[in-house]
Amino acid sequence: MKLPAALADKLPLSRLKSMPSVGAPILVLATLAMVILPMPPILLDMAFSFNIALAMVVLLVTIYTRRPLDFAAFPTVLLIATLLRLALNVASTRVVLLYGHEGSDAAGQVIDAFGSVVIGGNYAVGLVVFLILMIINFMVVTKGAGRISEVSARFTLDALPGKQMAIDADLNAGLIDQEQARTRRGEVTKEADFYGSMDGASKFVKGDAIAGILILCINIIGGLVIGMGQHGLAFGQALEIYSLLTIGDGLVAQIPSLLLSIGAAMMVTRQNTDEDMGQQMYFQMFNNPQALIITGAILFVMGIVPGMPHIPFLLLALLIGAIAYWRVKKQKEAELVEKEEASTELATTPPSKELSWDDVQPVDIIGLEVGYRLIPMVDKEQGGELLERVKGVRKKLSQDFGFLVPPVHIRDNLELPPNSYRISLMGVACGEANIHHNMELAINPGQVFGSIDGEVTTDPAFGLEAVWIMESQREHAQALGYTVVDAATVLATHLSQILTNSAAQLLGHEEVQNLLEMLGQSTPKLVEGFVPDQISLGVVVKVMQNLLHEGIPIRDIRTIVQTLSEYAPKSQDPDILTAAVRISLKRLIVQEINGIEPELPVITLVPELEQILHQTMQSAGGESTGIEPGLAERLQRSLTEATQQQELKGEPAVLLTSGVLRSTLAKFVKNTIPSLRVLSYQEVPDEKQIRIVNAVGN
Repeated sequence: MKLPAALADKLPLSRLKSMPSVGAPILVLATLAMVILPMPPILLDMAFSFNIALAMVVLLVTIYTRRPLDFAAFPTVLLIATLLRLALNVASTRVVLLYGHEGSDAAGQVIDAFGSVVIGGNYAVGLVVFLILMIINFMVVTKGAGRISEVSARFTLDALPGKQMAIDADLNAGLIDQEQARTRRGEVTKEADFYGSMDGASKFVKGDAIAGILILCINIIGGLVIGMGQHGLAFGQALEIYSLLTIGDGLVAQIPSLLLSIGAAMMVTRQNTDEDMGQQMYFQMFNNPQALIITGAILFVMGIVPGMPHIPFLLLALLIGAIAYWRVKKQKEAELVEKEEASTELATTPPSKELSWDDVQPVDIIGLEVGYRLIPMVDKEQGGELLERVKGVRKKLSQDFGFLVPPVHIRDNLELPPNSYRISLMGVACGEANIHHNMELAINPGQVFGSIDGEVTTDPAFGLEAVWIMESQREHAQALGYTVVDAATVLATHLSQILTNSAAQLLGHEEVQNLLEMLGQSTPKLVEGFVPDQISLGVVVKVMQNLLHEGIPIRDIRTIVQTLSEYAPKSQDPDILTAAVRISLKRLIVQEINGIEPELPVITLVPELEQILHQTMQSAGGESTGIEPGLAERLQRSLTEATQQQELKGEPAVLLTSGVLRSTLAKFVKNTIPSLRVLSYQEVPDEKQIRIVNAVGN
């Protein structure tokens, strides 16, 4: 059967894509085959050439890699290359000892070239060169890279919990979404795996260097024994033949080993920035012309001293001086361009005009005032991220609440302390704190493993113990268990907390009208005649504000409007309508509290106490202030203890009571026990199983 043309064209490409997945197993199996089976000299030459090429490719990839994680397969490549080199040593040893007496080219042209051409055929010189390479590889490069790998792996693994908590904090503050958080968690995990693998891979490189020395000694001794005992060669002749071949074999193996060791050292010493090594060295070494000018002057003085080699020093002084002159010229041009741009942006003062109603500014729904030292946090040209953070907070809260959170009006206030900010709602200050825009806040989440130097303070959002630290102390603080965030995150989290607690104040007639118009686009019959025929807009606003005040989102606007349409002919009381809407939203309410768990743990009141409260409400006209003070104090103390017990178990604290008492008890515990949620019996879904964990009043 003939394949379609389109399918036939794709087959070679698909086979080409599958080749890399087959190459690694083939290379490992070929390595094992070299250890077991004898190899002809021509295959040995090809294998040695491939080994050298592989080492050069790996070294160049490490140089041009922008971040260490971009070459995360490096530890595995290092292991495979080391095994390949050791297998080649075994295969070449077999060939040298079997056919070395026939001549220097019996073991292949590569070994012959390194033994004859590279070291000039002098085995004494070759031995010295080989030992120098071994010392450089083992004592300098490999030892240093191994130490750096060990330290990097330890600090990376110690900082892993702190980094994960910082990601969770950004997610909760609305700075990132779920997909970004998943990506950042993956990067943190990959970074820990990479440095842990590099710590182990450095041990392979170190062992390879030691194996090279042992293989050299064994080959020379074995060659002397075989050459003199089996082939009747004289001691001097056997020493010359087998020493040259062994040293050539060792150089062929150790040069790729040195290249890979240098690559490993470069990889573990790289900074995790989006630049290759050449860019990092250029921008960090030649960015300061003063260092170049002083260096060029010193070289010039050394070049004119009698007896010193004039040409090398003077040429280098001239070259460095030219680079310094070019850098100074570029900096002056950049400063001139900045001054010209600043001069063009200066606006002329507008002429004075008569006062009008435009000069009477309405109060800001949400206001943020900052001191003059915090202005760089707002200015994008100075790297300020606060505007984007505030936008992220508004987006997340709008999704959580179910309506568009009003914009935040940010302005500077010279009356505030330089490092202070103030958050206001409807012109009333709701929060104020001091922060440092050029420092970071290390928050104690409850358990840390040491103290850290800095300015002791408290987290403005949740009141946790915290310390202002420099950016250089970030990794140390995370290793001790602190959650470290920047100043913009601190302010954004504080803003998010205030807006969450004040959601009901943010919802007005305009927002509710917009919600009804959006609902009318999908279900026009439901909204038609709803306002004002069935119910007034003010009552709808009050009901939704009641829901938000009790921490219930209004995302399910369709169910809310359906319930209000059903109960509006019976009552126009916002409290009664709110209770009816809560019953309709019972699945959403319980899901916000307990997720999708099939069982709901609850705290109840003993029947005698419920009866007393019913009688008290009736005598006080249904107001919570009607509770006798002594009874109110005992009830608050008992509910607080029960709530703390639930929190220690890691379970939600829910008080289950009758519908008559629910609203009164909810107002009673809102400010004193904010984590306790109050539900009525009618607000528990039928599919939820109730488990009574405590009965208050016994």
